[in-house]
Amino acid sequence: MGSMFHRSLIRFSVIVAGLSLALCSFAAQAQQDTTKRGRKYKAPPPTARIEVTILRDVNGKPIENAAVVFHPMQGDKDEGNMELKTNEDGKAIIDVLPVGSTVRLQVIAHGFQTFGDDYKIDKADLEIEIKMKRPGAQYSIYDKHDGSSLGGKTPAAAPPAAKPADSTAQPDAPASQPAPK
Repeated sequence: MGSMFHRSLIRFSVIVAGLSLALCSFAAQAQQDTTKRGRKYKAPPPTARIEVTILRDVNGKPIENAAVVFHPMQGDKDEGNMELKTNEDGKAIIDVLPVGSTVRLQVIAHGFQTFGDDYKIDKADLEIEIKMKRPGAQYSIYDKHDGSSLGGKTPAAAPPAAKPADSTAQPDAPASQPAPK
C-alpha cells in the first residue's frame, strides 16, 4: 500500500509541475507582447544629448566647476531647472531633455559674467560652446560715455533734423530771451 501511495504522489507532483510550467510559459508570452500595453501607456518622447563646453574668452582654456543650469521652457513658462557642474574639461552633459523643446541655458562661474540664452533642441546631438568673459566696469549714468552703448543696448538712430527752407532765417529764440533785431 505504501508503494501505491508513492506512485500517486509522484503522478500528482508531475501533473502539478506540468500545469505550473504551462502557466509560466503563458505568462512569459503575455509579457513579451508589446503591441498592447493598455490605454494609458504613452511612449516617452526621444531625448537629446546636449554637451555644453565652458571656456575662458581670453585664452580658450576650460573652466572647471562652473554651474550650468538648464531651464526647460513650455512657451514662456519655466518648467523647473536642472543644474550640473562642469568637469575638468569644462564640459557638462545632459541627456534627458526631449527633442523639439526649448531650453533656457544659464552659466554661472566664479570670477566671470553670468551667461544666459535660449536654445531650441532640434536634433538628437547638440554641442554648445560658451566663452565666458571677465566682468566689465559697472555702468554709471554719472560718467561721460561716447553714446555707443546705453545700459547694454545700442541707442536707436535719431531721425535727421529738418533743414530750414531759408538758410538766412534765424531760429526762434526761447521765450525767456528777446528775439534778435
